[in-house]
Amino acid sequence: MANRLADATSPYLQQHRDNPVDWWQWSPEAFEEARRRDVPVIISVGYAACHWCHVMAHESFEDATVAGLMNDGFVAIKVDREERPDVDAVYMTATQAMTGQGGWPMTVFATPDGEPFFCGTYYSRERFTALLGSVSTAWRDQREAVVQQGAAVVQAVGGAQLVGGPTAPISAELLTAAAQGLFKDQDPMYGGFGGAPKFPPHMSLLFLLRHHERTGSPEALETVRHAAEQMARGGIYDQLAGGFARYAVDNTWTVPHFEKMLYDNALLLRVYTQLWRLTGDDLARRVAGETAAFLLRDLGTAEGGLASALDADTDGVEGLTYAWTPAELVEHLGDEDGAWAADLFRVTAKGTFEDGRSVLVLARDIDAADPALIARWQDVRSRLLAARSARPQPARDDKVVASWNGLAVTALAEHGVLTGTAASRDAAVALAGVLADRHLVDGRLRRVSRDGVVGEPAGVLDDHGCVAEGFLAVHQITGDPRWLGLAKQLLDVALAHFGTGEGGFYDTADDAEKLLTRPADPTDNATPSGASSIGAALVGYAALTGETAYREAADATLATLGPLIGGHPRFAGYSAAVAEAALSGPLEIAVATDDPADPLVAAAFRYAPAGTVIVAGAPGADGVPLLANRPLIGGAATAYVCRGFVCERPVTTEDDLRGHVAPAHRR
Repeated sequence: MANRLADATSPYLQQHRDNPVDWWQWSPEAFEEARRRDVPVIISVGYAACHWCHVMAHESFEDATVAGLMNDGFVAIKVDREERPDVDAVYMTATQAMTGQGGWPMTVFATPDGEPFFCGTYYSRERFTALLGSVSTAWRDQREAVVQQGAAVVQAVGGAQLVGGPTAPISAELLTAAAQGLFKDQDPMYGGFGGAPKFPPHMSLLFLLRHHERTGSPEALETVRHAAEQMARGGIYDQLAGGFARYAVDNTWTVPHFEKMLYDNALLLRVYTQLWRLTGDDLARRVAGETAAFLLRDLGTAEGGLASALDADTDGVEGLTYAWTPAELVEHLGDEDGAWAADLFRVTAKGTFEDGRSVLVLARDIDAADPALIARWQDVRSRLLAARSARPQPARDDKVVASWNGLAVTALAEHGVLTGTAASRDAAVALAGVLADRHLVDGRLRRVSRDGVVGEPAGVLDDHGCVAEGFLAVHQITGDPRWLGLAKQLLDVALAHFGTGEGGFYDTADDAEKLLTRPADPTDNATPSGASSIGAALVGYAALTGETAYREAADATLATLGPLIGGHPRFAGYSAAVAEAALSGPLEIAVATDDPADPLVAAAFRYAPAGTVIVAGAPGADGVPLLANRPLIGGAATAYVCRGFVCERPVTTEDDLRGHVAPAHRR
């Protein structure tokens, strides 16, 4: 039978539409049904690319016996954590409070009022079946104790979500301490931070790149360069088609968990683009280009947005699409090229993955090799990719998430303008248009859309911050005032409906659906936190307009993040990157020109430190504050380099501009 998920926007919920479980979507009606029947609620939270979510679905939710127990004794609610991050945040806090850990699938038993009294993650069929029986018995025979447990969890969750607390103004000393903390945590052999499982530390790397630009720290740059090279040569990077997997299960970046997420690839695109800008490294330029191409080719949707993810599994088998044996290489390449590819990609008879299969890695530096060798490598890659394309392919979660698409807008805009890649630049502008035209409804941002239809879930704080930052990036590469106005609209909503008035922010609006508690998480985890993304957009908007109220709001926000930056820098990478921009000014560069292709424009983007705001256009262009009162000098394109709208002497040559904007160690 088709259950109530048949008309869901979420592909994850759609995956469960034919389960024998009588699933409900998250809604007041679901909890009212539990009250009517006087039964507890099961809240099952996951996402489409989650491997263990698929395992639990196959073992339990597709099983008629298990489904019968769920239907008879509970109201079952299925939640896509990417569509409802607010619901996920509340119940993940409860799960962590009860068990000391969390993850997905998340399995929560709650009262009909939504108060959780037992939480966990993945359960095998046997354990889940037993748990269903135990919870039903407890609900029937020990109701008072169960309800008390739920009330205690709610109290604990509410305490964990409190905003306020100590603040620390941003300072050079604070950011130096954050960088030193990252240096101590790095893996000196394989790069990155910590051990297995190992996640790409994109936001920390963005921070260290900016820290290097401001301070000249060679250790900061080397930490980024080493991690970036190790990741790009590892199995976490798709050596044939580009794009990064979510994480590596080992500390060498060899075997990934194969799902590919939009947000990781958008943030890593920024890392490799900026690393190339600073170093001219061939590998960084190549990986940036391939990652941008992956985003547009493999995640682009017919309606113009970017899909959320590619699945970890293919036909229920993790890595089926991606792993190889030596014999398969020979089959598709012939004996000579097959043996050569096995050596280059480290494909062995023993295998690095499962069943004697290997994940491709790049065993040697190829980017600076002899042109004939590079040509051979590219030919081998092309033939292997064609062979791989004939295999079964992983499913795609094609919902469009506002915040993740906002991250991609910024990344594609940076890649396009810095490398001169028109496809990236044009994609950034088009993607911003999708967000503006489809996700902004009656002046408020919606979280998701799919197949060109916007969903009901309201945008949360990081949607507003990431999309506003993307709009500002497009304003800078186009000079179009529309994007500046739209960014202001989002920031005003965030300040009015999400802010505490004292620098802090909640992750949900004051007029959003009321949950057990109002989530407020300032930490940067897989994506920038709502607070750090809003901070980034506030800093950028203030620099582009000179409106001091927004800079004051940015400084207050960063002060609330200061203790996290100084004490736990691995969980404050984006906050620290924003703080670097704020501490540096940021610089404001207006290039007055009638020719957007003037070399002075490219020089401004190439030499100015990351975080600088740059606009090029006709002098005094309407709606572009940075170009007001910026005349041409001698009829030539003229650059004005400013801080707080106080400007240096205008310049008309690339060398003079570089002298104004580049730190001393880069001149």
